[in-house]
Amino acid sequence: MDEKTSENLGFGVSCIDADYIRHGIACFYLLEEGDECAVIETGTANSFRNLQRLLAEKQLAPEQVRYVIPTHVHLDHAGGAGSMMAAFPNAELLIHPRGARHMIDPERLIASAMEVYGEPKFRHLYGEILPIDPQRVVEMEDGESVNLGGRLLEFRHTRGHANHHFCVWDKTSRGWFSGDMFGISYPWCRFPRGDYVFPATTPTQFDPEDFLDSLQLLASYRPERIYLTHYGELAFTPEKAALLASQVEAYGGFATRHADRRESLEQVLGDYSLSLIGEFEPHRSEAELRQLLAFDMDLNAQGLDVWRQRLEKP
Repeated sequence: MDEKTSENLGFGVSCIDADYIRHGIACFYLLEEGDECAVIETGTANSFRNLQRLLAEKQLAPEQVRYVIPTHVHLDHAGGAGSMMAAFPNAELLIHPRGARHMIDPERLIASAMEVYGEPKFRHLYGEILPIDPQRVVEMEDGESVNLGGRLLEFRHTRGHANHHFCVWDKTSRGWFSGDMFGISYPWCRFPRGDYVFPATTPTQFDPEDFLDSLQLLASYRPERIYLTHYGELAFTPEKAALLASQVEAYGGFATRHADRRESLEQVLGDYSLSLIGEFEPHRSEAELRQLLAFDMDLNAQGLDVWRQRLEKP
């Protein structure tokens, strides 16, 4: 997707840029079937304007939005849920049982993010996080489905990135709305020789064994496509799943070998990613790639450090 705010992907699926940090970092999806539609992921409160623009272009009324579905409660995925629920009177929020309380009362999420970013940067990144009426919140158990205009969406709990994470299977498109569970592949990661995908091991609940189990679950459905939040549609191949799994395994080894040296771990992760990218695009500037990777390598190193400390607790 270029600098457009949305793109039609077929099968009634539109990809919408979330205006998070910069274009091409995070997206969310509008799914249409019959007279109903669903929003999968929400971006932040600042993302809502792009959705409003698309609904107006499609002449869809707010009353037609049946479901709002964050894959988990990290704020780049769920921060806009309250704003959307306030605007869509007939919508239900579908959420993992472990995440429901944070959508009903987001104060803990807000406090944690403000501690990391400070209030001015938090407001710039995420806007206003609104609570949601508990009567409109539906907790989705593993394996449950909902009907969207005759189209079934199946929910599978997928631990590894976060304990409050699920993925949404859409049989119509044979696609997974994967949240962070099938990793990250930004537009700049799509090379002529192939697509580079790397894990998201953000704090604080990354677990490599659970991550690998969830990847195996996603692959078992034999999907044709993955709808990534970071970023856009990715053609599924077993080779991409294997690339992602091999990196998750390697990350665990890096974390244990670089204990108590997070800066060193961040460097190692960056070097490792560069070596893999080199197989797809050997002529790209190393300095440019390091800059593009820096944000995620820092977050991934933080998440690995938290996981390692958890392992060391008696």
